[in-house]
Amino acid sequence: ASANGAAEGLGYANNLYIATDSAYAGQQATPAIVVCFRHFSTPFGYNDAIWAKYGQIFNSLIQFPDPMTGDAPKVNLLNSNSHKMLANRGVTVDTLAAKGANFAICNMATQFIAGAIAQQTGRKMNEVHDELVANAVGNSHFVSAGVMALTRAQEYGYSLLIA
Repeated sequence: ASANGAAEGLGYANNLYIATDSAYAGQQATPAIVVCFRHFSTPFGYNDAIWAKYGQIFNSLIQFPDPMTGDAPKVNLLNSNSHKMLANRGVTVDTLAAKGANFAICNMATQFIAGAIAQQTGRKMNEVHDELVANAVGNSHFVSAGVMALTRAQEYGYSLLIA
């Protein structure tokens, strides 16, 4: 639900892959991992093109400047190999997607963010929303609300780790 929590969540997801490989000694065992970007972590579900365009607005919402510059990010910091000082320690969205992780992106928060962008840019909210959805990170799916996706996943036997 927080920007830093998103970074920690990527690290935890990677730890699960490493631990599974170790525990099963190379035997076939693939964990089902879904990282949910919701609330103030939602912008990390969008690609670099969107961050280049709206990074200033994202930073005003989530208060997560680029630690290398102190300025608003121009790229998705959680998909950058150059930002290993963050809590994800260089584990990127793309790295986890390649391992099979999926990403749930909160549509409720995306609508809120689209509204903030529309208000600051004079664009129509639905057009901004469609642009955000079209520029999601790989292996991602929009869910009506991140918190609802989390509770539903537990109903289907998923364990919940919170970062």
